[in-house]
Amino acid sequence: MHPNPKVDFYFTKAKSWKSELETLRTIALSTPLTEDLKWGCPCYTLDGTNIVLIHAFKDYCALLFMKGALLPDSENILIQQTENVQSARQLRFTSAAQIAGMEATIKAYIAKAMEVEKSGEKVQLNKDLTLPDELITAFDNNPDLKAAFDALTPGRQRAYTLHFADAKQPKTRAARIEKSTQRILAGKGLDDK
Repeated sequence: MHPNPKVDFYFTKAKSWKSELETLRTIALSTPLTEDLKWGCPCYTLDGTNIVLIHAFKDYCALLFMKGALLPDSENILIQQTENVQSARQLRFTSAAQIAGMEATIKAYIAKAMEVEKSGEKVQLNKDLTLPDELITAFDNNPDLKAAFDALTPGRQRAYTLHFADAKQPKTRAARIEKSTQRILAGKGLDDK
């Protein structure tokens, strides 16, 4: 496949993991996937559906498989980024040599991810959310907020709920809800720009 020029900036601006990111890009481009830019990161798609994303963190760079929870992981190398991530899984790397040594494995995981997508299989998400009392009170006081929250995608609802519930103190939960109210009313997710 061909590099997408609108993605080039991601690799040229990289201050750390530059060689590693470029190696991951080369591997991803050697597959039938199409390179695109999503969430400011290189994303590789199959018929317009996101399959794998390249991203960098302080301590590692990674390939994020969007439906990684469905992938067979015979090498036991897929990592659930946090306990709240239900579908995606990462392959983490700390050197270009490590990536080069795993090239065949990486390509095999990408091929499996493509097969999963083609099969139409879906990750069974745990949609049970326990809303904090402060959010229920906010809904009671502002029916428009409840309607706007209900109109958000399940992922956005989940992100807000986890963000609010993560606060230990009731006043912190209430403050987080108050701070997010306008974003929710505007139909935006917690991390949307």
